Amino acid sequence: MSVSAQEFARVLREHIRKDMNNFCDDMANGQCQDFGAYQKLCGVIRGLGLAEEHLMALLEKVDKSDD
Repeated sequence: MSVSAQEFARVLREHIRKDMNNFCDDMANGQCQDFGAYQKLCGVIRGLGLAEEHLMALLEKVDKSDD
């Protein structure tokens, strides 16, 4: 994989992780006004987690194809 693709993936993963951590902090600090807001925040966190998993799987595929 090219260095620029690796850098892109690294930066994207950092942004995903930062957002996930910030949303988890919001949840832990009582930012959800009601159960609906809590459910929405859970969905956002889950979606970010899935995006990170897909990114990592794609990177692994690309790394294996470079061999």
